Amino acid sequence: MDAESALELRHLRHFVAVVDAGSFTDAALELGVSQATVSRTLLALERVLGVRLLHRTSRTVEPTTAGVTVLARARVLLADAGTLVHEVTTGHTRLRLGHAWSAVGRHTAEFQRRWHDRHPDVELQLVRTNTATGGLAEGRCDLAVVRTAVDTRRYAHTVVGHERRCVALASDDPWARRRVIPFAELGGRTLVVDRRTGTTSPDLWPEGARPAVEYTHDIDDWLAAIATGRCVGVTPEATAAQYRRDGIRYRPLRDAGRIPVRLIWRHRDAHPATHLAAALLTELYRA
Repeated sequence: MDAESALELRHLRHFVAVVDAGSFTDAALELGVSQATVSRTLLALERVLGVRLLHRTSRTVEPTTAGVTVLARARVLLADAGTLVHEVTTGHTRLRLGHAWSAVGRHTAEFQRRWHDRHPDVELQLVRTNTATGGLAEGRCDLAVVRTAVDTRRYAHTVVGHERRCVALASDDPWARRRVIPFAELGGRTLVVDRRTGTTSPDLWPEGARPAVEYTHDIDDWLAAIATGRCVGVTPEATAAQYRRDGIRYRPLRDAGRIPVRLIWRHRDAHPATHLAAALLTELYRA
């Protein structure tokens, strides 16, 4: 058996306990085992790693140089193991909803309020992750709100609503004085686009009438580029609700088409509250 296979969390737990307690006797009391068990476990750990971890005297126990290194890593591994156990055992009492930019826009606060009122036993957490799946592919959430195409081979989904498109402008842009902007007029402007999570691409315009494009990868960079007046941005109305900034104005676009808002989840690992979340979001968008 190799060292990785032989290493156990209990080895590390006993080692940390001895260092923290300052003696084998006190560590045994803390762990609820015999002193002999602690000694055998530490010897087993040293055999697995092939190094001496402790300087032992009649009065003190201190880590060796190798022991200091192992101690730091052991604390991290034990903490990660504790987090893993907590997440698995409490998973169904918490629902993590991922999103890339703007959650569910103007419905976000009401969604949180109604969820708490209707499902107080399931904690709702909103998790912002700037990826195409809103953090679902990275394991950071149980469900995600997306406004882009869905890989149906990997994820199940449902459309919970639709949002209008709007244009984001610098507040001193001449267009900011207008109430509505025709979509076709954007062909003469420079468009800033988030190619990772954005809902806009030059393909929305006919060939020959497409705007120039600059690319960004984050909402803050997107807003900063627009605030200079050099670019404009096309975005769902949810962005306007969530990111009201000095120097930025949002105006509705005419003839732009609405954007479907989807809730996505893993085919084989749906959270038990998935359909409750989908029903509530659909209710809010319909209202």
